[in-house]
Amino acid sequence: MARSFGLVVVAALLASLAACSVSGGEGSHRTKDDVQHETAHRQTTVTKEHTGAPTLPGESTASKETAAVTDAPAAWDYVALGDSLAVGVGARRGYVDRYAAYIEADTGAQVKVINLGESGQRSSELLYAVRHNESMRRALGAAEVVTFNIGINDLGHAGEAYENGVCGGGDNQDCLRAAVETLEENWDAILAELLSLRSTEITIIRTAGIGYTPRVARIFKPYVAKVNRHIATTAASHDVPYAQPSLDQGHLSSDGVHPNDDGYEIIADRLRELGYDPLSSSR
Repeated sequence: MARSFGLVVVAALLASLAACSVSGGEGSHRTKDDVQHETAHRQTTVTKEHTGAPTLPGESTASKETAAVTDAPAAWDYVALGDSLAVGVGARRGYVDRYAAYIEADTGAQVKVINLGESGQRSSELLYAVRHNESMRRALGAAEVVTFNIGINDLGHAGEAYENGVCGGGDNQDCLRAAVETLEENWDAILAELLSLRSTEITIIRTAGIGYTPRVARIFKPYVAKVNRHIATTAASHDVPYAQPSLDQGHLSSDGVHPNDDGYEIIADRLRELGYDPLSSSR
């Protein structure tokens, strides 16, 4: 992935994700909304059901039912959206499952993960899915926990154009500026769609920035920084807690792009530090 001016992580990410992308190509969208098939394929229960306490002799049916309801832990659906980071590419276990485990440990809730992340996904594709994929919208409408990350592939495609000298403009950076502008617009629209389906007053909604990688070529750093500032500002204005994980070289997988298990653990830990308002505080 080395280029004439050094390793460019954004371009490397594009090539890496293209190899593992499940999308059919640019402009393709997931519009087949078979709820049963998608849910059965994607959702994972993080915890097993707890067995109720034994019934004492003479205990009434009503009292048994009341005790069962009282003792039962909360059951939360967790819907994860995003690109290969949400999928967990590069490690045995991604940040989504790790964060779900933290939620269970900290709140006592049982968490069912519905991971709808897609490798190689760009912001325009996620926006289309959130607006038009009915099974995704139903899952989001019933979720107690939602996380999403998006954007690195938008800059990755623009980075490839820059590397090939076809980005446009006197400085060969027009496509980078355009990618940032489009990403920011799409990010705002994605957040608006999510908030139309679930309120921050009844849902744990969290997001993460795109500046996790330690090896970004100098030319890209201002663009990544601008996107992260926009995400942080917009998230804060809508009461959506935001995490910006920072990884070093030892937190990357062998592909040099995706986090390894230690890297995903850091991302999950940054999300954990945001707490679980409005549903619960840590135990």
